Amino acid sequence: MIETVDLTKKYGDFFALESLTLKLERGDLFGFIGPNGAGKTTTIRILSTLLSPTWGEAYVCGHSIYTHPREIRRAIGYMPDIFGVYDDMKVIEYLEFFAAAYRIAGAARRQVAERSLELVDLVSKRDELVTSLSRGMTQRLGLARVLLHDPEVLLLDEPASGLDPRARIEMRGLLKRLQGMGKTILVSSHILPELADICNRVGIIEYGRLLACGDVQDLLTQVRGRPTLVIRVAGSPEAAARTLEKAPEAAAVTIRDGAVVVALADGVTDHAALAARLVADGHGLLELREQEVNLETAFLELTRGSLARPADH
Repeated sequence: MIETVDLTKKYGDFFALESLTLKLERGDLFGFIGPNGAGKTTTIRILSTLLSPTWGEAYVCGHSIYTHPREIRRAIGYMPDIFGVYDDMKVIEYLEFFAAAYRIAGAARRQVAERSLELVDLVSKRDELVTSLSRGMTQRLGLARVLLHDPEVLLLDEPASGLDPRARIEMRGLLKRLQGMGKTILVSSHILPELADICNRVGIIEYGRLLACGDVQDLLTQVRGRPTLVIRVAGSPEAAARTLEKAPEAAAVTIRDGAVVVALADGVTDHAALAARLVADGHGLLELREQEVNLETAFLELTRGSLARPADH
């Protein structure tokens, strides 16, 4: 549904985007993760045909950004990070106005506006002035606007930016619902944990360069390396560590925040032997769990050494 090949955008000697190559399949909910200025908005603006690349190619729904921009615009719903609203309009009037801009006929205009309101849970606000909406509701109204023409692909630039915790949760639920409807969604964010629970694939970008791209679990496994256990005992963690250092199942043993952290040896998947060794040596076992790696940790690990602007540009 979306494919880029060596997509690049330069401003003088500055690379806003450098040789971006990625591919999204139909139904993907793709998280585009990176700090401000990483190249996320540049990518989305190119895909939406609002910005021309310096070189490289991009396809949306099989259409080239160079030869078929009109077809792409019909197939996408683009929601920028900041968009204007008409404060003196009612919510339903706002949507009908944009439905007319999409050349939706008068008889169907009210129906598609009502349908979009239902999708984003704003039916109760249909007759309210746009200016009366909260930030979260305004974001949902913006999403309702880009859904009016039933696009196949959604390009959402920081849709959760500035939202309170409840509104962010509601936005995540809405994105999952749209994915369930078969939409292909590219959503950018610099708030790393926002996308871990909802995206099936993520890409991590820094200074215009794609550092990693793939399934969420694959990236977490890549960062984690060998499985690691976190163990807490009733007695001395130092004594427990000395016991575990003798175990062939342990590749490395350290102490962190009062817990014993054990990196397992290659091929070891059974934790029972370590627990049995601790109990046999007289240690009261309080906790034994596999250490989790979240998306934020993955980002920090994958960008290690890449946090300064490369000097070769």
